[in-house]
Amino acid sequence: MPKALIVWGGWSGHQPQECAVLVRNMLTEDGFDVRVEDTTAAFTDDKLADIDLIVPIVTMSTIQQDEVKALCRAVENGAGLAGFHGQMGDSFRDAVEYQFMVGGQWVAHPGNIIDYKVDIVRSQDAIMEGIESFPYRSEQYYMHVDPSNEVLATTTFSGEHASWINGVVMPVVWKRRHGKGRVFYSSLGHAASEFENASMRTIMRRGLNWASR
Repeated sequence: MPKALIVWGGWSGHQPQECAVLVRNMLTEDGFDVRVEDTTAAFTDDKLADIDLIVPIVTMSTIQQDEVKALCRAVENGAGLAGFHGQMGDSFRDAVEYQFMVGGQWVAHPGNIIDYKVDIVRSQDAIMEGIESFPYRSEQYYMHVDPSNEVLATTTFSGEHASWINGVVMPVVWKRRHGKGRVFYSSLGHAASEFENASMRTIMRRGLNWASR
């Protein structure tokens, strides 16, 4: 049975505890033995070496140097890392090692909650199989991203809320490697209610399973 660790915390506006419950339930249904913690100190646990999948659900906040080094080392050694929105893409702003591993960092969401479109760009990938481009209502994340990411879905900014980014195509979903570990990220999921969107939920679920060791 694969083992997963969910660590939640940080800014309450992203409903980290509620999201942790949703992710835990998905992973349990898929056969994982899931452990849930509410402190980043869990990353320094000796048992981290036995974890197959790590899911950070922490927005902003801070992390100790020994904790981030232990987390990065676990992924480099083969543990999977998967997450979503600011809960993984804006977790620890002063931890560049963490951002290097994730492959991106949130910097803006012009217009805040708006309607936009998610475009599938790798429909042949197993994570995206059967999913077509779909409308979405949430924060449209503008991110600084790693060019080595394998991008699975994108969104295009209209320029309505920031004219100078009109037409910019921004990655929404990607996967990558960090050492021996697999990393999956989706910028969708501002609130727990967004997991009710079938396409978002399916992408996230498949991404979690793909990333696992």
